[in-house]
Amino acid sequence: MKMKWISILMVAWVLCGAALGPAQADTLENMERERAILLDALLSPGLTVAEREGRITISKTRLIDLERMVLRDKSLMGRNTPTVRAAFENYDLTFLVHATAEKNLALIDHWLHEVGVSTPALMNARIGRR
Repeated sequence: MKMKWISILMVAWVLCGAALGPAQADTLENMERERAILLDALLSPGLTVAEREGRITISKTRLIDLERMVLRDKSLMGRNTPTVRAAFENYDLTFLVHATAEKNLALIDHWLHEVGVSTPALMNARIGRR
């Protein structure tokens, strides 16, 4: 009796998995995820210099490929979703590695400039509660 229930549950589990199908993420979502990983590596205070450099190198390599894939993705043409619009309106932030190469800047310098943080603003910042 117990084996019968186990086999019924296993069949139901397999059928549910088949009905749901594989999870799919498009190229833009994959690029956004990898960019978030890169920014986390850039801004994480708990990493050593070697760890940070290793993570940045890996993420840059992946992002170069993903940015090329997004730029060549024909399925994004004609899609007027907020995500696609925002991605192409903010080229310098979306295609971070390509934009830094075009401007010949370091990743962190370019990103901070694009989000509006400057060296004088950082130098004038104070540590404290708000």
